[in-house]
Amino acid sequence: MMWQDLVFMLGSSLSIVFLAPTLRDSSARVPLGTSLPSMGIGFVYGLTFFTLGMTFSAAGAVAAGTMWSLIALFRSPQGISIALLGRENLALFVSDVQHWLARRRSDRSVADQYVSFESADIDRL
Repeated sequence: MMWQDLVFMLGSSLSIVFLAPTLRDSSARVPLGTSLPSMGIGFVYGLTFFTLGMTFSAAGAVAAGTMWSLIALFRSPQGISIALLGRENLALFVSDVQHWLARRRSDRSVADQYVSFESADIDRL
């Protein structure tokens, strides 16, 4: 084990400790523009550390990415993440996925899937 692996794991652990109050505070609002990139960076770093054989660093980075994803889910000011958990919204999402899969399996070309406007139609818009 490399000493750097422990240093990176310690840094990730500290970030989790510092993010915990944000997750616990029900009035906290963290923009998705902050939480989603941080979440992505945590997961990419975790994968990168894992490929380098730094398993402790990888676990810490994935834990930090998970913490950011929880913040994005529960502390977003828009609240759109929680909306997916509703029954109607989840059913709509499943319906959209089924429609997308059916469209992917069709024999139509990709270009046929898009609506083309004639110049007269554009004037009416």
